[in-house]
Amino acid sequence: MMSQSLAFGQSRPRDLGIRIGVMQSGPQNAITDVAGVKVGETTLINGENVRTGVTAIIPHQGNLFQSKVPAAVFVGNGFGKLAGTTQIEELGNIESPIILTNTLGVAAGIEGVVAYTLSQPGNENVQSVNAVVGETNDGYLNDIRGRHVKTEDVLAAITNAKEDKVLEGNVGAGTGTVCFGFKGGIGTSSRKLPESLGGYTVGVLVQTNFGGVLQIDGVPIGVELGKYSFMDHMSSVDGSYMIVVATDAPVNERNLKRIAQRAMMGLAKTGGIASNGSGDYVIAFSNYPGNLISHNSPSLELQKPTYLQNDDMSALFLATIEATEEAIINSLFAAEDMIGKEGREVKALPKEEVLEIMKGYRKIE
Repeated sequence: MMSQSLAFGQSRPRDLGIRIGVMQSGPQNAITDVAGVKVGETTLINGENVRTGVTAIIPHQGNLFQSKVPAAVFVGNGFGKLAGTTQIEELGNIESPIILTNTLGVAAGIEGVVAYTLSQPGNENVQSVNAVVGETNDGYLNDIRGRHVKTEDVLAAITNAKEDKVLEGNVGAGTGTVCFGFKGGIGTSSRKLPESLGGYTVGVLVQTNFGGVLQIDGVPIGVELGKYSFMDHMSSVDGSYMIVVATDAPVNERNLKRIAQRAMMGLAKTGGIASNGSGDYVIAFSNYPGNLISHNSPSLELQKPTYLQNDDMSALFLATIEATEEAIINSLFAAEDMIGKEGREVKALPKEEVLEIMKGYRKIE
């Protein structure tokens, strides 16, 4: 029998016959299928104890401070440290790259975003920046107290961001995370609406570090593997996740909030429960070119954005649910075994066993 590493490597669930949902994915099945969105990673694996990193999501390729994107935040459970939320809630926009890292790396994330923004041509007079920085706690595998994420790591993730394939699994902000008791990480997916529904794209990127009872396409994988939260009445379900939803659809901050809420439905379909000790956040934005928000609009000038009607939102809701569910599963399939702090080891999802279970439930051939 082939070893798992040789048989599956970095194969994604779709490559192995698992088809989540009914909508079509974009060509890369990634958040970067939304035109203009870029993702960059800085992965820090040093010695026996450093297992952490930074993931940067760039909403569009222009000057973000000068051309802000409509945005919203939804809190699934607020045991977390997501910087920049009150300004998003108040003004309905984002003016910086979105940074994901570990809990004690948030300050470095802010420093990196501020340094990047102040250095951009056209921002010479900027004196205030709302840095958006999310986190999960990777302290089981990573020496989180060492605060190994530095400003230069954040800047590297931003400046190295690309529009093409997104790395998944043990990379960036997902380097030291744990999900459903298995190795978690970064995952991404997308959905492309048919032209009859507007032809818009929804892309999702997740940082998975939470517990629950794992399901894949409705199959109770966690139960079948005998590994799930509360199975021995002591297993911790706590943890956190960050979900970033991007779209090129012309939607305002109110409907972006509704989109963000639907991402929680995608999480629920994987068996996540947003536990008491979990910091669970969804950030949603639209980079539809005609709706970018100018920092220097003349006083009293009326805005003329273009927005979809409420009745047109349902397809975007379904796209968000499906892409979120698949992104989470993608993070598990891409992750690999990891040994970290104090010799602790977290095993990757046993993909060969998972596929046999999926076959037993007639989900794949």
